[in-house]
Amino acid sequence: MAERITPRAEDFAQWYSDIIQHAKLADQSPVRGCMVLRPNGYALWEVVQRELDKKFKETGHRNAYFPMLIPESFLKKEKDHVEGFAPQLAVVTHGGGKELEEPLVIRPTSETIINFMYSKWIQSYRDLPVLINQWANVVRWEMRTKPFLRTLEFLWQEGHTCHETDVEARKETLKMLDVYLSFLRDTFAIPVIPGEKTPSEKFAGALQTYCVEAMMQDKKALQAATSHYFGTKFAEAFDIKFQDRTGKQQFVNQTSWGISTRVIGALIMTHSDDQGLVLPPKAAPLPVVIVPIIMKNKDNSQVLEVSRKVHAEISKKVTCYLDDREEQSAGYKFNEYEIQGVPVRVEIGLRDLVNGIGTVARRDGVKVQVKIEEIASVVEKTLSEFQIALYDKASKRLKENTFIEDDYKKFQEKLEANGGFYQMHWCGKDACEAKVKEETKATIRCVPFNQIKESGKCISCHGPSGGRVIFARSY
Repeated sequence: MAERITPRAEDFAQWYSDIIQHAKLADQSPVRGCMVLRPNGYALWEVVQRELDKKFKETGHRNAYFPMLIPESFLKKEKDHVEGFAPQLAVVTHGGGKELEEPLVIRPTSETIINFMYSKWIQSYRDLPVLINQWANVVRWEMRTKPFLRTLEFLWQEGHTCHETDVEARKETLKMLDVYLSFLRDTFAIPVIPGEKTPSEKFAGALQTYCVEAMMQDKKALQAATSHYFGTKFAEAFDIKFQDRTGKQQFVNQTSWGISTRVIGALIMTHSDDQGLVLPPKAAPLPVVIVPIIMKNKDNSQVLEVSRKVHAEISKKVTCYLDDREEQSAGYKFNEYEIQGVPVRVEIGLRDLVNGIGTVARRDGVKVQVKIEEIASVVEKTLSEFQIALYDKASKRLKENTFIEDDYKKFQEKLEANGGFYQMHWCGKDACEAKVKEETKATIRCVPFNQIKESGKCISCHGPSGGRVIFARSY
């Protein structure tokens, strides 16, 4: 099966599409730009939901649900917001066979409808903070689409919180960014660079946008999650006031933060290889599979009995599947689980049982022979080691392909030849940022939290700069 996958070095975009197809993650919808999430793909989204929902609730957030249809007038209440999303809106003008009195927008994001409700719910400082998250779908009318990375409709979560003070809201914004960072690091084994977006790249209507940026195997950047500080902008637009502790009326301070099915695209492009999908154990819906080597015209009862016992032991610690199908060969199963990215495979055959051993194989090809009674403990150790190995490999890629550059021509040449992240000086002017983007297709991914702060000259205009920012081409 693996030979049907286009090698990364030959055509990275086609390789990505082949992985999605052959690992049965998603398929094309009859509606342009939409995708059908197959069970394997949706299972990965369920991992995102499960792990993040747990983290959200641990930090005091609760889930709610708001309508997907939003009165068009709501989006017009916040100028930057409507201007930012206007080109991507899908609008319903007819319903029930009649033209609607007011068009309804299919949500591109839910700030407006949620803030309308907050204006009804919040009256006093005793009502604060409001810490609400929503798991939902949104629609943005993209012209160029790519499965998981950019589709007309996609799944996501969006947190929307209200606070008494500016300090509390800012703290919340950074706390939730750290939640995303820890999830990407610990579950998806993806190293990221946290930082702040430039004014031209921030979310429409936000005062500040923070992000975590990941590097894919083709050395392009992918924005994996964002967290936004709104201050009182939306509160003023929707009149969300509360009586403070001194009896005065104040506007609430707000945040918003989100992650989407795009993160599955990041998972695919960070770890997979030319044989198929590669999943870190903590991200894998199925971390372990046992494949008994069933021989034709042989008594396989002992192999199946031992396999069942090993399955029972492994299942005490981690999800494990015993594939005892007789209609498919062991080789077919090996290929199937390799292309679907199962982290660890256990092989048990008649010949092995003579010596009381089985084989534990990692998805990256590392194999060890183990005594039958030790398989469960070795599998547990192997899963842990593989999780760390994938993170270390991705971290090495990020480190080796992040460069410090002061020469614009060299930057252009290196970017074209190798891609990568470039820490370069920027004067802070939108014009210089736009010029670099126009000439190189590279954007400022973020002003990193661990910014190299030093005096220098802007890579574009040579004006004064107080620190380096990260430029890269992106998805």
